[in-house]
Amino acid sequence: MVLLNGYREQGVQVVDLAAGLARRPLDQPAGFIGLAFDHAGRNLYASGGNEDLIYRYRWAAGEASLEDSIPLASAPGPKGRYYPAGIALTADDRWLLVAENLRDSLALLDLRAGTVRQRVAAGRYPYGVAVSAAGEVYVTAWGGFAVSSFRLAGDHLEPTGTIPVGRHPSAILLNGDGSRLFVASASSDRVTVVDTRAGRAVSELVDTIPSGTGEGSTPNALALSPDGRRLAIAEADNNAIAIYRLGARMAGVPGPAAADELVGRIPVGWYPTALAFVGESLLVVNGKGRGTAANAVNGPGRPASDVRGYTLGQISGSVMVLPPALQEPSRLAPLSARVARANGWGRRPVGPAYPPFEHVIYVVKENRTYDQVLGDLPVGDGDTSLTYFPRSVSPNHHALAERFGVFDRFFTNAEVSADGHNWTVGGYATDYVEKTTPSNYSDRGRSYDYEGENRDVRPAAGEDAAEPAMGYLWDLARRRGLTFRNFGEFVRKEGGDDDRESGVYVGLKPFLDQHTDSGFPGFDLDIPDQVRADRWIKALDEWTRTGNMPALQILRLPNDHTMGARPGALTPRAYVADNDLALGRVVEALSRSPFWRSTVMFVLEDDAQNGPDHVDSHRSPLLVISAWNRPGVIHRFANTTDVLATIEDILSLDHLSQFDAFGRPLRGVFAATPDLRPYSALHPTTPIDEHNPPHGPGARESMRLDFRSEDLADDNQFNRVLWEAIKGPDRPYPGTHTRSVLEWRRGE
Repeated sequence: MVLLNGYREQGVQVVDLAAGLARRPLDQPAGFIGLAFDHAGRNLYASGGNEDLIYRYRWAAGEASLEDSIPLASAPGPKGRYYPAGIALTADDRWLLVAENLRDSLALLDLRAGTVRQRVAAGRYPYGVAVSAAGEVYVTAWGGFAVSSFRLAGDHLEPTGTIPVGRHPSAILLNGDGSRLFVASASSDRVTVVDTRAGRAVSELVDTIPSGTGEGSTPNALALSPDGRRLAIAEADNNAIAIYRLGARMAGVPGPAAADELVGRIPVGWYPTALAFVGESLLVVNGKGRGTAANAVNGPGRPASDVRGYTLGQISGSVMVLPPALQEPSRLAPLSARVARANGWGRRPVGPAYPPFEHVIYVVKENRTYDQVLGDLPVGDGDTSLTYFPRSVSPNHHALAERFGVFDRFFTNAEVSADGHNWTVGGYATDYVEKTTPSNYSDRGRSYDYEGENRDVRPAAGEDAAEPAMGYLWDLARRRGLTFRNFGEFVRKEGGDDDRESGVYVGLKPFLDQHTDSGFPGFDLDIPDQVRADRWIKALDEWTRTGNMPALQILRLPNDHTMGARPGALTPRAYVADNDLALGRVVEALSRSPFWRSTVMFVLEDDAQNGPDHVDSHRSPLLVISAWNRPGVIHRFANTTDVLATIEDILSLDHLSQFDAFGRPLRGVFAATPDLRPYSALHPTTPIDEHNPPHGPGARESMRLDFRSEDLADDNQFNRVLWEAIKGPDRPYPGTHTRSVLEWRRGE
């Protein structure tokens, strides 16, 4: 049985290993993390996520059928208050332990009565639960640094303390006799081994890679071999399974002293999330399976309600079986080498020296694909049928690409803004981000926790469950002692009222807040990007006066997100034209300043979720702008963390994760001599104050979408609204036949 908690389906699914078939899913309104059979193998329990239920399935003759559900709430109320995550049964199958992820509690569920007997505090964002045969209970907390322990005494739980482990622990596993507890800390590449009899950690497996930063392997699932001597670790971001040989002490078995040893790695699918030994064979569930492709897939014969044209809707999991022979040490050496090659480990690219840059400006925009904006550029690999915002709407994007370089093989690391802003400024997305995003984006509860807030408040230091262990780009600047200024990233408005001129914008991390322009708006589609450009240009004028500009800046220009066809709002074309003009004005001001020769600007989208692309749903515009850039088309693969690697190279910064540490910096795009001609901003022919009519295509649907913050709206529906508003109601949403002439010629 496999638990589904992705964007499309949530529920359970039977996988027939003998036949190699996955049967039709048994859908639940919601599900999240927890799945457990009773010891007799007759009942299967599944977490109900946002429904605040535990579902019980009857298992017989190889088939599962829904029997009933058990509510966690004692009285009706809003959904999503408890959000059950990990679950575990006691040895007698009388009690079910439930980690209530959003209530910060552990529930003791009486399976005979179908009621919650007791609740106890269990840390911040409880995740996994393990129960020994003797009734000892252990719970990890995603937002903490410890395991909470309890003892089941009759019909109630007695707290027995907390055990310090690694940062933000998630996956948890007891060995056969309950003497050893293995706890994964995904964001710090650690697995802590706890001696449960002593109640303390006795060892730590460092599951990182040679020359890495200590973040990026993402160990997020564990399994022990039947003899308890081999530990399998799902390394989600390595797309691999690590096999560790445990010494006698760590395995909790008699024998001579021996060191724990990483035997090797086995390549698997994208983002493995669950493991189980069946005999000596190892089962692997890959959360993202085979990945994504071109996302114009809602063509003829596919119903309009199908979400597979949306980037998160493209993702399907997969199951693999790793036979015993594949786990033998002699087989693991070449497989480990294959994992290293696929991930680019050890690659420290060298190339031409950079121009004499002293300043980097990092411009972050919102959610567009390459084809939507630059698909009409004749020199790049674009598809004009998918272009929403042609040269008349975005003349500066087109002119800047033509003068400074066209990147037609740039891909965002992220699917959506939740992971997008973390990849963009953090070089990494934690397991918390990856595992909660599908539920949040499919309207199955949870708050948007991904830009410095959890549950809509700023958490205490160290408690942000989404925060990478190595921090963010501004933390690298802090460690290096560089000057830094933030304009609009990871901020929220405090004070004031609905008037755009009142209130201040505060950074949601301490160092960030100290270096944030408090008058520069964050994401707010009611504020034109011209206001943001004005504010930045005013700061540039002051730097010009003093002769000092910060070495690193982050500048957010979010209005290419648009509000779809909402009546009375700006049209999508006007929003993008506003965004385009703001970018053009920023570049013009910079090019006429004394800092032009010594500055490079990187302009990208945090993700590419809000539109189709004929190459891949992750392909997006990238602009690299400086006096030293060469014109022409750059066909080389590049992604978000390659841009971060380039910024780090230029400013002599450290790295955030293995992704930027082993990235491919954009060294070869600069000329030997500068072209110091200033750039002159172009004015779109589309008016930047054009408004939607009251009853245009997609107007009714847009009224139901929430644009108060990034990605609160149903983005699959939003994409369809944009298509209808721009292309008209008579043109069908693009199908799989969509392909550019250049792409077709390359395939010949």
